[in-house]
Amino acid sequence: MSAKAAPFGSGIPGTPGTPDAPAASGAPAASLTSVFVRLKLSLLRNGLRQSGGRRAAYVASAVVVLLFAALQLIGLIALRGHAHVDSLVVLLAAVLGLGWAVMPLFFPGGDETLDPTRLVMLPLRPRPLVRALLTASLVGIGPLFTLCMFAGSVVAVAHGGAAYAVGVAGAVLALLVCVTLARAVAAANVRLLTSRKGRDLAVLSGLVVAVGAQLVNFGAQRLGSSGLEQLDPAADVLRWVPPASAIGAMDAAGEGSYGVALAQLAGTAAALVLLLWVWERHLTRLMTTPDGSTLRSDTRPVRERGSSGLARLLPAGRTGTTMERTLRYVWRDPKTKAAWVTSLAIGLIVPVFNAWQGTGSVYFACFAAGMLGLQMYNQFGQDTSAFWMVAMTISSTRDAYVELRARALALLLITLPYATLVTVLTTAILDDWRTLPEALGLSFALLGAMLATGAWTSARFPYSIPQEGYKNVAPGQVGLAWISILGGMVGAALLCAPVIALTIWLNLSEGGDASSRLLLLPVGAAYGAALTLLGLRLAAPRTAGRLPEILTAVSKG
Repeated sequence: MSAKAAPFGSGIPGTPGTPDAPAASGAPAASLTSVFVRLKLSLLRNGLRQSGGRRAAYVASAVVVLLFAALQLIGLIALRGHAHVDSLVVLLAAVLGLGWAVMPLFFPGGDETLDPTRLVMLPLRPRPLVRALLTASLVGIGPLFTLCMFAGSVVAVAHGGAAYAVGVAGAVLALLVCVTLARAVAAANVRLLTSRKGRDLAVLSGLVVAVGAQLVNFGAQRLGSSGLEQLDPAADVLRWVPPASAIGAMDAAGEGSYGVALAQLAGTAAALVLLLWVWERHLTRLMTTPDGSTLRSDTRPVRERGSSGLARLLPAGRTGTTMERTLRYVWRDPKTKAAWVTSLAIGLIVPVFNAWQGTGSVYFACFAAGMLGLQMYNQFGQDTSAFWMVAMTISSTRDAYVELRARALALLLITLPYATLVTVLTTAILDDWRTLPEALGLSFALLGAMLATGAWTSARFPYSIPQEGYKNVAPGQVGLAWISILGGMVGAALLCAPVIALTIWLNLSEGGDASSRLLLLPVGAAYGAALTLLGLRLAAPRTAGRLPEILTAVSKG
């Protein structure tokens, strides 16, 4: 059935285009709004009735969010009268707006009403539908948390009746902009978010949380040492960007700059109108245009499949094939990609940010090698049930050794230059080139130890990685995962002890000059290579002898 067969909105009493539609058009919109609010409450209530675990998780998360909101509200009130609190609340509003913009992309399943395609078969006009959905979107923990932040901003900044009036209006406008922004982004990307690629994109939310936590941590440390005046330059720009402009209008009104305050409120209102128009436009398109993924195309071009440029650069035989397969997993498999991107980001952020703040050390660069070395762990679990095709090609210890060696070489193509780059960058920021050779030697030794222990634990403690959802370990295998990762990390640290002891001895020894410390680079590299080869040799017979157990373990998800 085509959605264009009848006018958009015809067929339901009380809507324009229906024979018995009443003259007044205000009542149907109000009725539709109340229906959607009740629908939102019903969805929430019925979702909590599904299981006690889901109900407990929702209540616990709600308590934590509300407690955090209360603490933030008290903190903002306590800052009232501070000279730079206006810059803080402007940046807070900007961060909240950014959070609302990206929330639908990484958490599409968090709100079932974010998918307007479920309403395609209903004869509803877009403008009343926008009003109804916007009102229903204001029901929830997220809007309540945002409102608490804006209310605390009003109390912290506003001075005088005019400032309070502008603050109340600005808080309402800012909240509406945040919610409308989330809805517009969801409507613009709904085809993606409801597809498999959209669910794969949600897996990357872990990266946002991990990187965001590091950035917040470093930002808080910098503010604690330098004060809120560091926020003024950024706030001067953001106070003209909605929704932060609505919050920034309070300070202007308190200082008597009513024209500036009015302009900032007007800018926020214009942004709200624009977002509503974009949202309505996307809703209309979704309601009247068939999904292109369901249409059959007879003119699809056929591409010849051949060896890619990467394959031509890799060794021939099983080694090159396994390396290419491993690298394709890194690029195409959502969870593997998320793990790699997270490790690459955190491995760079921790040493570089600490060095940039002047509190770090060149040896912090070893964090990059450690994070990337973790990707060698649970190699067969990353294949999931497809590991049976790999197992069919392993008939001897030699086959298992070549398989593990190729996987380690594929990881080294990324980890070795990346660890070197992070170490050089950290050294350049600290301007401590004297310790570069020993830091590189330690990084290479740690990387080799991680590859060695990762190969052994992959054969000894394999576990399954579920393809759907956010879990990285199948139920019942959490203990195996902890033993594999923590045990391997402890083993890697012990294996690196000789190089660490040599580094400490050369730095403390009176005869340890710069030329002797230069030896730590080749010593660390050779030691790491020896550890890798030894770990692969020890893991190969165990892999070949435990293929049925490994296949059973990695196929449970």
